[in-house]
Formats: sequence, structure tokens, C-alpha cells
Amino acid sequence: MAATGEEAAAMDSISGVPPSHHLAGLSLGGKPDEPRGETGEMPRDGQVVPPLKKPPNTSDGGVETAEEAVEPAEPDINELCTDMFDKMAVFLQGELTGTCEDYRLLENMNKLTSLKYMEMKDISINISRNLQDLNHKYASLQPYLDQINQIEEQVSSLEQAAYKLDTYSKKLEAKFKKLEKR
Repeated sequence: MAATGEEAAAMDSISGVPPSHHLAGLSLGGKPDEPRGETGEMPRDGQVVPPLKKPPNTSDGGVETAEEAVEPAEPDINELCTDMFDKMAVFLQGELTGTCEDYRLLENMNKLTSLKYMEMKDISINISRNLQDLNHKYASLQPYLDQINQIEEQVSSLEQAAYKLDTYSKKLEAKFKKLEKR
């Protein structure tokens, strides 16, 4: 069954050949881009160019008829294969180069991240060491701080005693003045 309409256009675009005539650019034994002679003329390589079959104009809504495909000569296939493999090699080389660059970038990012973490580790070790030193100093000062607290308590109790003594002495003075007046 022949492809019609959009299906034919889709197949033409997939094959990469212009939709006009699939074999229009090929001659028997020639290269695709060699100029073709008129029908029946002898091209440069000495082979006769067969006449092109034009599809008949039918009014059946765009149905195309199948044409017999003429196989190109071996050198063309070999050249096309070589060209395809060269282009595929260039493509794959580009893909691999891009992937290698991505991996190099990742490697560099990992190295930088590792260095940052090493710096942060050193900073945290220094902070931990300083905190331990402060804790040891605080522990060595603790007896003195306890003594200061005891002295403060004693001073407050002495102050209370001094206030009581002052009030008592005032009362005593008042009594003495009373007694002296009599």
C-alpha cells in the first residue's frame, strides 16, 4: 500500500531526501552531485542515463504510485557510508568531549567543596579548642567565684547587723538623754 498525503511527506522528511524524486539526483554509476545528462546521453563515466518516469497525473486524491528503486552503484554506497561514519565519529567525539568537560567541571567543584569543608573543619576545631580552654579557665576560677559569693553574703549580713546596731545605739542615746535630764 502506498503512503499518501501527510504520511508520504513524513517519510520523505525522515529519509532526508527531498520530496520531489528520491532518485532524481542519482545516475547509474555516478555520484549524487554529478550533473546528469539528458535522457539517453552518455555521462562522463560512460554509462547511459535511464529516462525518469514521471508519475501519472491521477485525480484520485493524492495517491502516489510506487516506483522501482534503482540501487546506486557500490562506490556511492561506500562513499556515503564513509561519510556517514566520519560524521558520526565527529558527532560522538563532540558528545564525549562535552561529557568529559562536564566531568572535569564536577571534579573541580568537588575539589573546591572539599577545600571549603576542610577550612570549615579547621575553624570548628579551633572554636572547639577555644571553648575547652574557656571551660578550663572558668573551672579554675570557680573556687574564687564561690569565695566572692560567700564574702558577699557575709557583707550583707554584716550590713544588717550594722543597721540593727545603729538603731539600738539611737535608742540607747535617747534613753541616756532622758536620764540625763532628770
